[in-house]
Amino acid sequence: MERIQIPITELEQSSFCTTESNFRTKTLQEEFNTGVRWQRIPARYMKLSPEALRVSIQGAKDALRDEVLILGHHYQREDVIEHADLQGDSYLLSKLASEKREAKIIIFCGVHFMAETAEILSSSKQKVILPNMAAGCSMADMANTKQVEDCWARLKDTDTIPVTYMNSTAEIKALCGRNNGIVCTSSNAKEAFDYAYSKGKRILFIPDQHLGRNTALDYGIREEEMVLWDPYRPQAISDEDLDSSKVILWKGHCSVHTRFSVKQAEAARAADPNVNVLVHPECTNDVVSTADYVGSTEYIKRMVEKAPSGSSWAIGTEVNLVKRLAHTYPDKNVFCLDEMICPCSTMYRVHPAYLLWVLEGLIAGIAINEIKVDKSTQRDAKLALDRMLSL
Repeated sequence: MERIQIPITELEQSSFCTTESNFRTKTLQEEFNTGVRWQRIPARYMKLSPEALRVSIQGAKDALRDEVLILGHHYQREDVIEHADLQGDSYLLSKLASEKREAKIIIFCGVHFMAETAEILSSSKQKVILPNMAAGCSMADMANTKQVEDCWARLKDTDTIPVTYMNSTAEIKALCGRNNGIVCTSSNAKEAFDYAYSKGKRILFIPDQHLGRNTALDYGIREEEMVLWDPYRPQAISDEDLDSSKVILWKGHCSVHTRFSVKQAEAARAADPNVNVLVHPECTNDVVSTADYVGSTEYIKRMVEKAPSGSSWAIGTEVNLVKRLAHTYPDKNVFCLDEMICPCSTMYRVHPAYLLWVLEGLIAGIAINEIKVDKSTQRDAKLALDRMLSL
C-alpha cells in the first residue's frame, strides 16, 4: 500500500484547539505541555509570567532602540503583536521588509517562510531573526523542494508558468524565478494570474489548491479546465488532461482555513439573518461561494474597520486576528465562524519568551536564530518576488 506522508505541522494543529473563552498566553513551561515541537530555550525563560515577559521585552527594546525592527503578522498572539513596530499580512510585511533599510536587525514574528522572504528582500547589511525556528507552516511543508522539482521536470516544456503562493520555501520561490514565474499572496493572486497568462498558456499553482481554485474560478476558468497535482500520485494525471488544462493545482491546503464549513456559515445566519459572512480565500470553494465577502487578511481587517457600528461579522480566518478585531471594534459584533478556538499552530509558537530571548541575545552581541539563504537561491527567489512587488 502506498504510504502518504502527512506533515507533522498538520498533525499538530489540533493540539492548540480549545473551547476556552479565555484564550490567554501561559508560561512557556505550561505551553510546552501541549507536546508539539518547540525549539529549546534557556531554562530561565520557561517560568517567566506574561507580565514579567512584557516588562522585560519593553526594556530590551528600549536598550536596542532603532537598531531593531519587529515585524508582527496579524495571526500572532496579542502578547507578541503588542511589541511589533509594524503589523501586516504576508504581502504587506514583505513589502515593508524591502523598504525598511535603516534597521540593522529585523525580527520577524511570523513563520519561517516569511522570515526567509524578509532575508531575501532586505539589504545585505541587515540581519533577519525568527524568534522560534519551530515556527514553520503546514501548507509550505506540503510542497517540498524535491517534489516540486519532479513536477516541474514534467511541465517545463509545456508552456506552463509556475506561480507560488508566499507560503512556500525560498527554494520553490527560486524555481519560479528561474522559470519566468512569480510569487503571489492572497492580496494579489488575480494580478499574478494576469502576469502568468501574459507569459504562457497555463499555470502551475503551488502549494494551496484552494486559493488557486478560488482565484481561477473568479478569473473565469472552469472547474474542468483545472487538474489537481498530487505529489504522491503524479502519474495519475494523463498527458491529455495536462494538455487541456489551464491551471494545475498543487494538492496542499491551510490547516486553519479548511476547518471552516458551509454548516458554520448557515448556523451564523440562522442566529442572525443580518450577519455578514467574511472569509479568507484559503477556505474551500463551497465556503467561499456561500460567503458574502472574500479577501486577504488585510482585506478582512479593512472590511471590519470600515463597517458601520452595530453590524455583525462572522469571520473565517485565524482566531487571533478575529479576537483582535472584536476587541478593537467593540461597537460591532465580530466573531469566528468556528466555535472551537484553533490558532495557527506554527504561528502560535512565537511565544513572548522567544522574543525576549532573541532580544537579550542581541544586547549581548549574539544574533540567535538568524535566517540565512544562500546567494544563488536569494538571487533567483528575488526575481519572482520582485515581479510580485511590481504588480
